[in-house]
Amino acid sequence: MKADEIKDAALKFFTIHGYEGASLSQIAEEVGMKKQSLYAHFKGKDDLFLQVLRDAKEAERASKLEYMSGFDKHQPERDLYGFLRLVIDLFQKNEQLKFWLRTSFFPPAHLADAIGQEVVDIETEIQGVLERKFKDWIDTKAIYGESAKTPTLAFLGIVDSIMLSLVYDNDEQRLEEKLEACWTVFWRGISHP
Repeated sequence: MKADEIKDAALKFFTIHGYEGASLSQIAEEVGMKKQSLYAHFKGKDDLFLQVLRDAKEAERASKLEYMSGFDKHQPERDLYGFLRLVIDLFQKNEQLKFWLRTSFFPPAHLADAIGQEVVDIETEIQGVLERKFKDWIDTKAIYGESAKTPTLAFLGIVDSIMLSLVYDNDEQRLEEKLEACWTVFWRGISHP
C-alpha cells in the first residue's frame, strides 16, 4: 500500500516538475517518510519514474481497449469519432495520462530508449486492434477499402496530430477545428467508394 502512495506522490511531482525537477526528498516528505525509506520500495529515482510511467501506460491501454471493445460492426463513424473524443478527454482530464503524454514526447535523456519502447509497445497493440476493427468494417461494407492497414494508419495519424496539439497547444478552438477538418476528410475518404 505504501508503494502506491509513493507512486501517487511521485506522479504529482513528476507531472509538475518533470524528472529533473522532482526530488525523492519531496516525494518522501509528501507521504510522510524519510528519503532513505523510499529505497525499501524502489531501487531509486529511475525505478520509481519508470513504474509511475508504466502505470500511466496501462491506464491509457486499458481505457482505449475498453472503449474499442464496444465497437459495433455497423457504426464505424460513431465509434471512430468517439475514439478521437476519448483521446482528447483522457489526455486533458487525467493527470496520469497527462504525465504519460508529456513524458513520451519529452523523456529524460538517459531513459529515452526505455520510454520509447514503452510507447512503441502500446502503439503496436492499439494499431493491431484497430486494424482488425477496420477489417471488420470493410468486410461488412460499413466502410470502403481494400486493405485495413491504410485506413488504420491514416486514423492513427489523426490521433497523433491530436496528441501533438494536446502537448504543444492550449488553444481548444484550434484543437476542435483541427479535429473537425481531419475527421471530415478522413470520413469522406473511407465512407465513399
